[in-house]
Amino acid sequence: MSDKVVLITGTSSGIGLAAAVSAARAGFTTVATLRDPARAGALRKAAEAAGVVLDIRPLDVTVATSVEECVAGVIADHGRLDAVVNNAGAGHVGTIENESVDEVRKVMEVNFFGVVTVTKAVMPHLRTTGGRLLTVTSVGGVVGQPFNEAYCAAKFAAEGFMESLAPVAATVGVTVAVIEPGAVASEFVANVGIGESAAAEAGVYGPALANYLGRTRGAFAAAQTSEAVGEAITEALTTDRPAFRIQTSDTARAFVGAKLADLDGSLVQTATSAWVS
Repeated sequence: MSDKVVLITGTSSGIGLAAAVSAARAGFTTVATLRDPARAGALRKAAEAAGVVLDIRPLDVTVATSVEECVAGVIADHGRLDAVVNNAGAGHVGTIENESVDEVRKVMEVNFFGVVTVTKAVMPHLRTTGGRLLTVTSVGGVVGQPFNEAYCAAKFAAEGFMESLAPVAATVGVTVAVIEPGAVASEFVANVGIGESAAAEAGVYGPALANYLGRTRGAFAAAQTSEAVGEAITEALTTDRPAFRIQTSDTARAFVGAKLADLDGSLVQTATSAWVS
């Protein structure tokens, strides 16, 4: 094991699981955290198959005491914290007329305030080691997408928070970066919970939602693997000077690049309008 310690949130499946295994394989002492310890079976199995050891701990990013206790335990047991990967998140598909404001708040709580809570808890320790803070956002943190209003709002917020924090953190020796995957083949998609009847239940938005879901299923059929994203995260943990914004595939780079060059928004609106019509 390395003397460098990384803590990764949301490791029960998908990107978080792959990142934990990849980081451990690269030599990090890897603290793999997840909200529900009962869901650690796939993580343990993947670690065993890869021949690596993980320090698996409970951490719920939406509960400040859970975050504080986990971080304190890591410092007590390992003595340091060199890197943190904010990966825990939850997908959400819907449009505001058909859902409550409380549902939107819940999405923000997990995908934005969870990131903020973890960041606040770990910054003093990352300052001590001159460490790295990586946050898995999404191309949806750059490009607003139909029926992803709450999710993209939370990811936009996380990107804005980290883009603003990065130069400040750099003055005390902490490197901040965001990881922007596109479509990823993982349980994340299934966990959104959109069933076959969703379009029929969406009222006047039903035809648009049916078109969006059809397009999205096609995109995820050719999605990047979680393992590829996990490897990109490990590269960001180990390279000398990681970029602030890191896309994990050529598709993600093209998508994000189009938005960043779209000064009046017309290119994105033309593209995404086609998803729902």
